[in-house]
Amino acid sequence: MKILALSVLLALSPPASSQEGYRLPPQDVVDLIDAPPPPSLVLSEDGEWTLLVERPALPSLAEVARPMLRLAGTRIDPVAHQRYRTGFDRGLLLRRTEGGEAVRIPLPAGARLGSVDWSHDSRHFTYVLAGTGGSELWLGRVDAPEKPVRLTGRLNTVLVGPRWMPDGQGILCAVVPEGSGEAPAPPAVPSGPSVQETEGATSPLRTYQDLLASPHDEDLFEHYGRTQLVLFATDGTARELGSPGMYRGASISPAGDRLLVTEIQRPFSYLMPWYSFGRRVSVWSLEGQERRVLFELPPVENVPLGGVPLGPRSIQWHPLEEGTLVWCEALDGGDPKREVAHRDRWLRLEAPFEGEGRELLRIEHRARGLSFVEDGTHLVSSEYDRERRWSRSLLHDLSDPDGEPRVLEDRSRRDRYGDPGSLVRRTDARGRSLIRLDGEWMYRRGGGVSPEGVLPFLDRQNLRTLETERLWRCAPGSYESVVALLEPEGGDSLGFLTRHESPTSPPNYRRRGVGSEEVVALTEFTDPAPRLRELHKEVVTYERADGVPLSATLYLPADHEPGTRLPLLVWAYPIEFRDPKVAGQVTASPWRFTRVSGLSHLVLATQGYAILDGATMPIVGEPETMNDTFVEQIVGAAQAAIDFAVERGIADRDRVVVGGHSYGAFMTANLLAHCDLFAAGVARSGAYNRTLTPFGFQSERRTFWEAPEAYFGVSPFMHADKIDEPLLLIHGEIDNNSGTFPLQSKRLYQAIQGHGGTARLVMLPHESHGYRARESVLHTHAETLDWFARFAGARQ
Repeated sequence: MKILALSVLLALSPPASSQEGYRLPPQDVVDLIDAPPPPSLVLSEDGEWTLLVERPALPSLAEVARPMLRLAGTRIDPVAHQRYRTGFDRGLLLRRTEGGEAVRIPLPAGARLGSVDWSHDSRHFTYVLAGTGGSELWLGRVDAPEKPVRLTGRLNTVLVGPRWMPDGQGILCAVVPEGSGEAPAPPAVPSGPSVQETEGATSPLRTYQDLLASPHDEDLFEHYGRTQLVLFATDGTARELGSPGMYRGASISPAGDRLLVTEIQRPFSYLMPWYSFGRRVSVWSLEGQERRVLFELPPVENVPLGGVPLGPRSIQWHPLEEGTLVWCEALDGGDPKREVAHRDRWLRLEAPFEGEGRELLRIEHRARGLSFVEDGTHLVSSEYDRERRWSRSLLHDLSDPDGEPRVLEDRSRRDRYGDPGSLVRRTDARGRSLIRLDGEWMYRRGGGVSPEGVLPFLDRQNLRTLETERLWRCAPGSYESVVALLEPEGGDSLGFLTRHESPTSPPNYRRRGVGSEEVVALTEFTDPAPRLRELHKEVVTYERADGVPLSATLYLPADHEPGTRLPLLVWAYPIEFRDPKVAGQVTASPWRFTRVSGLSHLVLATQGYAILDGATMPIVGEPETMNDTFVEQIVGAAQAAIDFAVERGIADRDRVVVGGHSYGAFMTANLLAHCDLFAAGVARSGAYNRTLTPFGFQSERRTFWEAPEAYFGVSPFMHADKIDEPLLLIHGEIDNNSGTFPLQSKRLYQAIQGHGGTARLVMLPHESHGYRARESVLHTHAETLDWFARFAGARQ
C-alpha cells in the first residue's frame, strides 16, 4: 500500500503556478549584499609583487543567463570556449607587496576577467579575458604593466588551461583550431532513438548531471573540446605543437623538453562525465611529435563504490628528475572492501619510457598523493584508510630503500585538534613545486583549531628527528593566518605574510618576521558594512542528551536587550564522525570578522532574529551503519540547541525556525517531518528522496538495495505526510550538483501539497546549486524573510 501511495503522489500534476517578478528584501539588507568586497591578492612566486583583483559583489542575472551548453558532466560557454562561469572579476592592479603606488592594468570596458597567473621568475603574469568573440590570453610585465600584450584571441580552456614553461619564458595553452567552423547544428529529425545496453558488468554510479544524451551532444562536446596545443613565448611568438585533438592534459617535464599529453578517446559515455572517458596517454617532444604511447586507458567503468579504477592513475612527472614519470596503481582490484596488506603502489618509469615501470613504494591504504622534498632524497606519501576514516602521511628516505618510513601525520580525518598543519611548499625557478627545506627544517602552517580556541600557527619540523618547534602563533582576540613564507635576505630572519582580521577590523595583509614583534601593514581595506560590528557574536557550547558535545556561533541583533526572547534561526549542516570526542571539537572562532554577502543567512540577525549558526549536527557511529540513526541524532542535536537558547533567555520556544542548504536542506526537511520543535523551515537546493540516489549519498556507503530501510527512513519525501510545519523550498532550475536534481524539490512540494501541508516552492531561473545572480540572491532573502515573518512572528 505504501508503494502504491507513493506512485500516486509521483504522478500528481503540478498545481497551477504563479509567475512573480523578482522581489527585494528590506533596503538595509540590499545594502549589505551590495557592499563591494575587497580585492583578492595574487602574490608573485618571490613575494615581491602583488596583483590585486577587483570583483563586484554579485553578477547580474543577464550575466548568469548567458548561453550555456551542458555536456559530458560539465558546462561550457560556447562563445568564450571555456568552462561556464557565473561571475567574473572586473579590474586588475599591480603593486609591490611591501607598498608603493598600484598601477592599473588597462582592460577593455566591460571586461570579464578570468584566471590570473604568475610566471615562476616573477617577471611576467598572464590573465584571461572572456570576450564576445572568444577568450583572450594576455601577457603582462612587471617592468611595463601599462603595456600588456594579447597573445591570442582563440584561447580554449574547456578541458585544459594555460601552463607556464619551466624556464618562465613560455606559456603552453590550447586554442580553437583554425578552420573549426560553426558548431554542429541539431538534426531537424532524429536519426533514431538513444539506446544503451548492459550485460553482466556491474557499474554502480553516483547520480551525475549534464551528461551526454544523443549523438548530437557527442558532436558538440567534441567540437568545443577539440583544441590545438600552442607554445607562446614571452616575446609574443607562437609555435603549434602536434595536430588538433581532445586534449585534457598537457604537462611539461622538469627539463622543459618533453610533454605528457592526455587525449580523450571515443566512444563517449552517456553515464559518466568527461573525466571518466577513455584516454590515451603519451609522451611528446617539445616539437609536438609523439615519441611513445604510454597507456591506452578504457572508460572508468565497473568501479566498486568508494573504489578506484584499475590501471595507472595520477600520472605525473617526477619533479626532481629530468625525464621520469611516476603513477599509482591499485593492488586490491580497486575494491576498498577487499582485505589486502597494501592497497596501492607508486611506480616510476625513466626515459625512453620502455617497459612497465618499476615499483617506487607500496602504500598500506588508499594513496592520496605524493610530494617531494627539496633535498631530492625524501618524499612524503599521503594515504586514507576508508575503514576508519583515517588520514596518514609518511616520510620516505629514497637513499635508504630498505628503511622503514616515518610517520608524519596519523589521525582521524575529522580530528581538527590533531591537525599538525600542511607542509609548506616552494616553487623553484624551474616551476617545480616542492616541500620547502631550509637546512634540516621543513615548515608547517595550520588553522590552529584547539581546545584553547582557533589560533593559526607556523611551525618548523626537523627532517632528521621529526622534532617540531613552534615559530609563531596567532594571539587570542583576533584571527591571523599564514599566507606565504618569504625568502630571507642577507641576515634577516624568516619572514612571512599573514591575513589578519578581528571582530572589528576587516581582513588585511601583514608582513611578520620569526622572532620579531614588528608588524608591517601591507593593505588597508576598510569595513564595507560598519553596522554589522554592532551585532553580538559568541561561540557557545552545549550538549546532546547522549553526551555528545555540540557548539554553534550565536549572533544577536545590535539592539537586543538581555532577557528579551527573540525568534531563533538554527542553521546547520550535518557531518559524520566515528568518534564522539572528535565530533565535539569546537572549530568556530569568535574572533573572525563578520561579513554578510551573497546568500548569507546572517542577514536575519539584522532583522530581529537570534541565530545559532553552524549549529553542529554530528552523525556519530560506524561508517557502514551511522545513517541508521540519522534522524534520531539530528532531532537530538536540534533539541539541545533549542534548549540552550531558551534556557539562556534568548529564544522563544514557539518561534524557532530551521534552515540549511544542500545536505542542510535534507536535514531541514527531515527535522520538520520527525519532530515538532520548529515553527517553519527553509530548505535550499536539497535532495529529499534517497531512492533517486541509490548508489550512495554524502558518506553513505551502502546501496539502496543493501539498506532499503535506511534509505526509506532518511528520505523526507517518504514522510511528507508528517511535514506539518510550513516549509519553503528553494532550488536553482539548472542545479548541477550530484544528487540534488531540481526534481527533488518539485516532488517534495507536490507530496506536501497532496497531504494538505503548507509549502512554497521557488524555482530560480538560470541558477545552479548555489545562486549567483544579484536578482536571485536578493529574491531568496526576500522569500526567506517573508516566510519566517509569517510563521515565526519576527519583525520586518
